[in-house]
Amino acid sequence: MAEEQDSQEKTEEPTQRKIEKSLEDGQFLTSKEMFVFTSVLVGLLTLIAFVSVMPSFLAYWKGLFSFNLHDIDYNQPFIGILKLIKHVIIVTLFIGIPLIITALITQFCVGGGLNFSPKAFTFKSNKINPITGLKRMFSMQSLVELIKSILKVILLGGISFYIIYADIYKIINLSERDLGQALSGYLMMFPKLTVALLLALAIIAAIDFMWQKHSHTKKLKMSVKELKDEMKETDGSPEVKQKIRKLQNEISQRASKQSTALKDVKDASVIITNPTHFAIALKYDVGSEGAPVILALGRGLMAEKIMDLAKENNVTIFNSPLLARALYFTGEIGKEISEKLYSSVAAILAYVFKINNGEEALDPDVDLPTELHFDEYGNNLKSGIEL
Repeated sequence: MAEEQDSQEKTEEPTQRKIEKSLEDGQFLTSKEMFVFTSVLVGLLTLIAFVSVMPSFLAYWKGLFSFNLHDIDYNQPFIGILKLIKHVIIVTLFIGIPLIITALITQFCVGGGLNFSPKAFTFKSNKINPITGLKRMFSMQSLVELIKSILKVILLGGISFYIIYADIYKIINLSERDLGQALSGYLMMFPKLTVALLLALAIIAAIDFMWQKHSHTKKLKMSVKELKDEMKETDGSPEVKQKIRKLQNEISQRASKQSTALKDVKDASVIITNPTHFAIALKYDVGSEGAPVILALGRGLMAEKIMDLAKENNVTIFNSPLLARALYFTGEIGKEISEKLYSSVAAILAYVFKINNGEEALDPDVDLPTELHFDEYGNNLKSGIEL
C-alpha cells in the first residue's frame, strides 16, 4: 500500500503537453505582487507627468462645481455636465490606458506570453462547494498568502513611518497651502519615501514571482503513472506500436519485393493486363512440371511500369481484365498461380507460344470459376460475364 502511494507522488517534471493543457485550463504563471509594483510605478510616473498641469486641472474642476445664476445659459442647460463628462473620460483614458498596457506587459513577462482560456470562465461546481472552500481557506497556499500579506504590511508600514516621522513638521505645514500646492509639495518633499516604497515593492514582487513560479511548477508536476498514461496517449500502447511496426515492415518488404520483381519482367512469358489498372507478369518454362509462376504484379502506377518494361523487352501483353484481376487478388509474387486458373492461363500461354513462333492462332477462351470473378476492388462479382 505504501509503495502504491509512493508511486503516486508527483516527482516528475511536467511535460510540454501537460504545460499546454494547463494553459488551456487557465492555469498559467502570474504574480499579483508584480502587478502591484508595476502599476504603482507607472501610476507614479503618470502622476509626476501630470504635476505641471495639476493646478489648472484643479481650478477647472473647481469651476465645474461653482454655480452662478448670471453665467447659466438656459438655452443649453446641460453644457456644463457634458464638459464634465468629457473631462472625466479624458482623465480616465490618460490614467487607464498606461495601466492597462502595463498589466499586459507584466503578464507577458511573468507568464512568458499572453494567454486567454475560455475554460477559465466556465462554471465549476467545486467553487461553490463549502467543503472545497474550507480546504482552500486552510490550505498551505492560503497560509503563505496570509503570512506574505502580514509581512508586506509590516515592511511598508515600517518604512513609511520611519521616513514620514522624520519630516512630520514639514507635512503639518502643508495643511496651510491649497490643494495643488500641497500635492506638488508632497511629491517634492517625499522622494525618499517614494523610492523606498518602490524598492520594497520591487523586492516583494521578486520574492513573490519566485514563489509563484515554484508553486506553479510544483502544481504541474506529474506522478510516474501520469507520465506513463500520457506516453500511451501520445505514442500509443506498446501493443499498438508493435502492430504499427509490423505493418510498416510488411509494407517495406512488399515495396522491396515489387522493386525486385520489376527487374524480372524481362524474363516473363506473358503479361496479363486489365488493360490499364492491373498487370501480372507470368513465367512458364516449357517441359517443367510446375505451374506458371508470378514474377511481378501491380495495379495503377506499378501496372504501368510492368507494361512499359514488357514493351521495352518485347514481352507479349495479353488483355484479359477478368483473369488479370483474378491473378492479382489470388496470387503472390514468386508463387505459382492458383490451381483454379491453370486451364485459363494454359490456353493463353499456348496462344502466346504460337504467335511468338509465327503461327496463326485463335484468341483463347478464358473461362473462370464464378468465385474468381472480381471487380477492381477485389469484391466478388458472382457473375460469369467478363468485364
